[in-house]
Amino acid sequence: MRLIIGREIIEMLIEMAKNANVEVCGFLLGRRDGEGVLVSEVRKVRNRLNSPSAFEMEPEEMVRVLNEAEAEGLEVVGIFHSHLKCPPVPSERDLEGMRNWPIMWLIVTPEGEVRAWVLREGEVEEVEIETGPCENVNNH
Repeated sequence: MRLIIGREIIEMLIEMAKNANVEVCGFLLGRRDGEGVLVSEVRKVRNRLNSPSAFEMEPEEMVRVLNEAEAEGLEVVGIFHSHLKCPPVPSERDLEGMRNWPIMWLIVTPEGEVRAWVLREGEVEEVEIETGPCENVNNH
């Protein structure tokens, strides 16, 4: 399994993490591509916990983004968030979230570390990230 994502999107997510004093979070939108997913857009959602060490997406914003994605013919292919003070590896809290949202999880740090994960048959697996130029990058 792999995550195909533009360098511009990765750089934008790292900048979000650098410029925030709380974990940033949101959705990766795009489409499934065989054994992987292709990310074409990022939609940030407010972290209602307002915490530097945990995130929970604001429910009304989540619903709005999910409805917009559906209307635009995009699929939610992943969730992104930042880890400000620890490596980009799923925490216990992240694992709970992965059980509820069994899609790819991309974790970024302000230092520029980026790793992707998926929960498969109860086990966390790292996902290969393939980067390159992305012609259709939108950030809402």
